[in-house]
Amino acid sequence: MTMAIGLVVTFFCFELNIEYNLDLTFLSIAIIFPLVFTIRSSFRRREKALEHLSEFRSVLKTLQYFFMSSDKLTIEEKAEIEKILFEVNTKSLKHLENEFYDVHELDQTLHKVIEFTISRPETIPRNLRDKIFRFMKDLHESIENAYAIHAHRTPISLKAYCELFIYAFPLIYVPTIIFSIHISHSQFIIYGLVLLTQFILISLYNIQNQLEYPFDDVGLDDIKLGSFKIDR
Repeated sequence: MTMAIGLVVTFFCFELNIEYNLDLTFLSIAIIFPLVFTIRSSFRRREKALEHLSEFRSVLKTLQYFFMSSDKLTIEEKAEIEKILFEVNTKSLKHLENEFYDVHELDQTLHKVIEFTISRPETIPRNLRDKIFRFMKDLHESIENAYAIHAHRTPISLKAYCELFIYAFPLIYVPTIIFSIHISHSQFIIYGLVLLTQFILISLYNIQNQLEYPFDDVGLDDIKLGSFKIDR
């Protein structure tokens, strides 16, 4: 779409002999700077998401070790809590894969761990309970941080601003590049420059858009959520 607009604008500029001398420096402020800013912001969010998911899995594994190493828990009780931990792991990753943000069911699953721990004061001693509660705090924090990244993304107004200027860019750029090059007998050079510039701008925008939501496993740089399963 953007490249087609560039071609149409270039054609009409040649046909109507439209050209002017305009300093293109402000375009770097109007388009390139916001694009680079949003790409860097999305990349940082992706890196933060990786940190929180790594902590999420490590805490779950630690809780699993705590329960499995308890001598007082029966085999059936160990199997029950292990099933709950697997459920927490599976539901957390499943929610991240979807675009909707609803963790009510996951909160109920997390509460099962607390209920299991509190309901067994004889088999789970106080010191072990304190350790479990401390790691549950870390588990909640890692999940909340991951879901905050899932729910709150780059401001929509900033993305709309970048997209609007990409579409409007040929109206400013084409007459200026025609004036600067002064090649009336070789219009293909200007067509090529316009197409290349539009391709670069829309590619940067699409990269930012893919990094914006790194959990859906659509882009090449998306997070592989399968790597954060307990039983990977």
